[in-house]
Amino acid sequence: MPLARRELLALAGVGAAAAVAGAFWGALHLRSPAGEATALLREPFTDFDGRVTRLKDWSSPLLLCNFWATWCPPCREEVPLLVAAKQQFYGNGLEIVGIGIDSVANLREFAANYKISYPILVATARTSDLLRDLGDNTAALPYSVLLDRERRVAQRKLGAWTKAELEREIRALIG
Repeated sequence: MPLARRELLALAGVGAAAAVAGAFWGALHLRSPAGEATALLREPFTDFDGRVTRLKDWSSPLLLCNFWATWCPPCREEVPLLVAAKQQFYGNGLEIVGIGIDSVANLREFAANYKISYPILVATARTSDLLRDLGDNTAALPYSVLLDRERRVAQRKLGAWTKAELEREIRALIG
């Protein structure tokens, strides 16, 4: 039996309310400034030469960790923006670290072709769990975590940054 017009409108209203609530909750969750960065800071990553490093040992006051892959179209589009942000804000204490999900050979070739000027670390088998711990429940890419001077999560971003978004978030932390 088909639904009456009133029932259809009520159902559409409930659906719209759920969509708005979900979008609000998702945005709130991704922007939570109280997020814990401990797992990210302690996770061992390797560089292209196989040296193990942990982000907790980095001295840059502000740290933007960008999870990406060479085969990810939005990641590829975002890289030039991150290269420019590194150049623009490095003097203000920002370091950008790419955490690449691919083979070392593919990451190295990509970094050379795109003239990536920031450090690239190689993701581990635990990276998808780490992404979920950081709020990326689907382990989708690109995913960025911006850490403040106290190494707290100041911002999370699922998807590629726009220039305006990235500059606004960095400038807010620079002060």
